[in-house]
Amino acid sequence: MDADVTIIGAGVVGLAIAAEVADRNRRVYLLEKNSAHGMGISSRNSEVIHAGIYYPAGSLKARLCVEGRELLYVLCRQHGIPHKKIGKLIIATTEQEMDKVEQLQRQALQNGVTSVSLMGQKQIQDMEPNIIAFGGLYSPDTGIISVHSLMDHYLQQAKLEGADITCGTEVVSIEQETGGFRITTRDSQGEQFDFTSERVVNAAGLQSDVIARMTGKDYTLHYCKGDYFSISNTRSGIVNRLVYPVPEKDHVGLGVHLTLDLGGRMRLGPDAAYIDRIEDYKVNAGKRDQFYESAVKFLPFIRREDVVPEMSGIRPKLQGPGEGVRDFIISEDLPGLINLVGIESPGLTAAPAIARYVKSLLSL
Repeated sequence: MDADVTIIGAGVVGLAIAAEVADRNRRVYLLEKNSAHGMGISSRNSEVIHAGIYYPAGSLKARLCVEGRELLYVLCRQHGIPHKKIGKLIIATTEQEMDKVEQLQRQALQNGVTSVSLMGQKQIQDMEPNIIAFGGLYSPDTGIISVHSLMDHYLQQAKLEGADITCGTEVVSIEQETGGFRITTRDSQGEQFDFTSERVVNAAGLQSDVIARMTGKDYTLHYCKGDYFSISNTRSGIVNRLVYPVPEKDHVGLGVHLTLDLGGRMRLGPDAAYIDRIEDYKVNAGKRDQFYESAVKFLPFIRREDVVPEMSGIRPKLQGPGEGVRDFIISEDLPGLINLVGIESPGLTAAPAIARYVKSLLSL
């Protein structure tokens, strides 16, 4: 065999797996179809370290998010990866919404997130005097992170342990052979190259269902686009924590919420809209009024003209329109071949825990 382990996809999850399994005594290849690592889902998200509140008890999403969050904070402290544990408020704007907030608290406790606490109107006013809320749930363990710094760290760790990363390389077929797999790739010039690998990990994000079908496993992803708008002309520090409304039905999205970056800049989004195919990442500027109307309910200081288009991202969801919540798929579908499909939020937070889980499935 040419390789011991081949990982397809160099987003944050693929990079975390590469860093986890790389070893001087092991030949590890990391393949990425884009011209550089982290150019897909990983570079188009809210950069939030989630606490683990929303996900069904016992699910991979819940377990790996809670475990990954703790691993991530330790990793950031040890290696100087920029991050802040700034906390999050999930707010009710009416008395009726407090029922949903209390349900979220029960869900959080079932998931082992014991740091959350219910807040009344006065407590929230004391914490964040510039927002409007009837009450809410406070999560002190939620934070923000520089995803690119995290990905660069994982890449360097993998390389230090001898892993090889090849960008501009698309996988076109995977065939099972005695003792492993034959992988055929195509580079940016159209040249094909094949090699053998004892084990394969499919961490291809938006293309993970396509890769899985090459191995005879029929998974179907649904693309769900989310637009972001930034809030301009407001002073830094007017809000100091993330502010989320109660989530949408079946958690298709978490509602138009307020996030902060490490510089204190405020951003609204993402929303959630299913699309048939991946075309471009243009933001629909016509949504500005919709974003403004959603946000001004709890952010009374913003003006319509302050809301400006910023970026968009696409979630690889197993959950289709009108369907219930679906868990991550992390499955050894053939001996030595692991498919990771539907790794949407909280994939970033869960990445270090996913890497450990995959390593254990590979028996390394």
